[in-house]
Amino acid sequence: MRFHSFDLLATLVAVVHSNGAVLFANAALEDALGISRRAIVGSHLADNFTEPTHLQNALQGAGGNEFAGMRYDAWLKRINHEPLPVHVIVTQTENTDEIIVELLPLEQQARQDREERLAEQAQANKELIRNLAHEIKNPLGGIRGAAQLLEMEIESRELIEYTQVIIHEADRLQTLVDRLLAPHRRPHLVGDVNIHEVCERVRSLILAEFPKGLKVVRDYDISIPEFRGDREQLIQTVLNIAHNACQALVEQIAEGDARLTFRTRIARQTTFGKQRYRLALELHVIDNGPGVPDSIKDRIFYPLVSGREGGSGLGLTLAQTFVQQHHGLIECDSVPGHTDFKILIPLP
Repeated sequence: MRFHSFDLLATLVAVVHSNGAVLFANAALEDALGISRRAIVGSHLADNFTEPTHLQNALQGAGGNEFAGMRYDAWLKRINHEPLPVHVIVTQTENTDEIIVELLPLEQQARQDREERLAEQAQANKELIRNLAHEIKNPLGGIRGAAQLLEMEIESRELIEYTQVIIHEADRLQTLVDRLLAPHRRPHLVGDVNIHEVCERVRSLILAEFPKGLKVVRDYDISIPEFRGDREQLIQTVLNIAHNACQALVEQIAEGDARLTFRTRIARQTTFGKQRYRLALELHVIDNGPGVPDSIKDRIFYPLVSGREGGSGLGLTLAQTFVQQHHGLIECDSVPGHTDFKILIPLP
């Protein structure tokens, strides 16, 4: 059928007769309503809204050539779910008896905007980091070399201590620069990845560092298939997030009631990064710590932004970079007592 290309869209789309009867409903609309396409076709689309008269009037206006397009906000009724707020776009076609109704979930629209900002931010961060790291690295070697030469000419122990400070700080900055450049230098080694092997590796590393006061909970969906990816990058990603969580849990660990949860699920017909995926991995790393400070919530994936004293602020930046190399995304939802970092990666 000529409308089946609408199934490729992430937005909800119906082709409606001017009398309101549905001629076609795409897969996204079928999922949102919780009704089979067979049941939707032939029914009146307006019946799926909390206020059906708005759509009825819009269809009458479009059918009577009163306007070419119309937009308004409405609430879409769903089976066993709360009504969904949507932005409705009613558009005429060349055939006056066929009208396209597009529904943009307001929450989805906000999420897509947020994901777009994250992607743009990540790209800007990447360019900034690479350029800044190279600009720092070049003079750094000269400073360290000059300090070493100067140390060879000095006999005073007190003055040698000063050159040692210069050399030590130059080495510390070199280590920082190397960490900034690491994800851009290392080749992407692709192989078969079992996400639960990744989680178990991180779990063992975390428990070795925090053997007391921390409970690590497994909540796995063992039906999740293997996928192609870089196993070491994903281990580092999950480890960075889990390690940050444990450092935030220091008080709970001391009291013996710290909890870290690894939860895996399959997301079906989900949209992120402006694309719709039939299947995707959801990996949640959840802790019961104090939460991400409000002052940095919008900037936690920025480089050199840290919520703790002495933190480098690189862990989450590298994690986001690694996941994006898998065409995925990391999201964070945090309130006091519950912080959830969700990793999304497309599955075959």
